[in-house]
Amino acid sequence: MDIPPLAGKIAALSLSALPVSYALNHVSALSHPLWVALMSALILGLLFVAVYSLSHGEISYDPLYAVFAVFAFTSVVDLIIALQEDGYVVGFMDFYTKEGEPYLRTAHGVFICYWDGTVHYLLYLAMAGAICRRKRYRNFGLYWLGSFAMSILVFLTGNILGKYSSEIRPAFFLTIPYLLVPCWAGVRVFSQPRAPTCCTANTVQEEQRKGLLQRPADLALVIYLILAGFFTLFRGLVVLDCPTDSCFVYIYQYEPYLRDPVAYPKVQMLMYMFYVLPFCGLAAYALTFPGCSWLPDWALVFAGAIGQAQFSHMGASMHLRTPFTYRVPEDTWGCFFVCNLLYALGPHLLAYRCLQWPAFFHQPPPSGPIALHKKQH
Repeated sequence: MDIPPLAGKIAALSLSALPVSYALNHVSALSHPLWVALMSALILGLLFVAVYSLSHGEISYDPLYAVFAVFAFTSVVDLIIALQEDGYVVGFMDFYTKEGEPYLRTAHGVFICYWDGTVHYLLYLAMAGAICRRKRYRNFGLYWLGSFAMSILVFLTGNILGKYSSEIRPAFFLTIPYLLVPCWAGVRVFSQPRAPTCCTANTVQEEQRKGLLQRPADLALVIYLILAGFFTLFRGLVVLDCPTDSCFVYIYQYEPYLRDPVAYPKVQMLMYMFYVLPFCGLAAYALTFPGCSWLPDWALVFAGAIGQAQFSHMGASMHLRTPFTYRVPEDTWGCFFVCNLLYALGPHLLAYRCLQWPAFFHQPPPSGPIALHKKQH
């Protein structure tokens, strides 16, 4: 997979978040939630106008360029928020975390800000750079789509259902477009042509003749997917208050964070159970039977989703902002870390396998009289 050059213009524009946030933090009028929401909307509107005027050609070629430019700016803001909440910087975004979105001060909020300010930020620069040079960015877009969708769905649902539901301010409604953008962006990204592969018909036929036992890497991935599916189902039952002894021991001795009233961990486990669990079964099927051409794309989407989710979940489980009673106990820290790290790495290995050796997932070439007729003509 080619890595496109980063977009220098967007990088420079996004760094304007530093002086803007510092200046706004010292405006006394921004001590009211409504003014915070209005000022945030105004800044995003002005930013969009600036991007459109500076990059009209790129936006005409691909409207997602404007989305990536605006989101790169918000990614820098999120990184500032995370660094400020952990005490690395001061005097930048106090007004927003107090009067705009106070739930960003939770451990989960801090870690989604770290992810957005690093991984998403680099993806925005890479995808915008690809648009500038008229190159493909489909694979990056699919990974970002899964990561972004998982982040926003868990965060918004947790805000509404958790203990911070009474702290929702007008700035919360600025996140509504974040629910619509992935739908539109997803359609555009999926509609892009796939990168050409060098797989010949003979290579495809030869690869698809092999059984699962003749493909040890795929066999290992199938075993992983089965185990991950059981782990997903188990944690889903745990947050649904399953009365069995194993669930009781797990939630109190291994992952007490699942009991945290902020609701983010419970929502995360339910997202896993309703979406990741079926994917594990379907992916195991696609690794067993040839011709499932949908798997490479969806493996990237779920790799992004699970990567973001596990980063936030693992970080919040051990962060000092999580109450001590809900943090991972020291004597089970190793087991917790290994299990959750493997859960995050598996989908990335699956996506890598699909991208590097895609022949097994190609549609089988036609055979019989039709193939003979095509060969003759």
